[in-house]
Amino acid sequence: MTAPANRWQHFHHQADIGVRGFGSTLAGAFEQAAYALTAVITTAPVNPTRLLTISCAGDDPELLLVDWLNKLVYLMATENMLFGRFDVKIFGNSLTAQIFGETVDVERHRPTVEIKAATYSELKVRQLSSQHWVAQCVVDV
Repeated sequence: MTAPANRWQHFHHQADIGVRGFGSTLAGAFEQAAYALTAVITTAPVNPTRLLTISCAGDDPELLLVDWLNKLVYLMATENMLFGRFDVKIFGNSLTAQIFGETVDVERHRPTVEIKAATYSELKVRQLSSQHWVAQCVVDV
């Protein structure tokens, strides 16, 4: 698998949706997976008007990806927000991120689905080459 021109993509998975991010670093691939997550919900621009800082950890990069995406899903639901900018830092199996977003505006964002959770289905975090990482999983909608 080689990284496409766009830095994230969706892939089909029965009734759910796969999210896949590509980056020149592991953190970059995690950021792009987060953009793919937002794009499951809306294709409208998300204004980065509010900043939140989050952290999470996992036993390995794959579990860290699931925890990262699930933190975003949780914040989307509890804060009624969408996120449109991500600044991820990864140190070992720990992640810290500044995430930027805004309150959901139903008229403008026109949300299509609610994501329930990131899952372990088709979970993969791999370094494809020295400058290409991929991070993917299926999200339950």
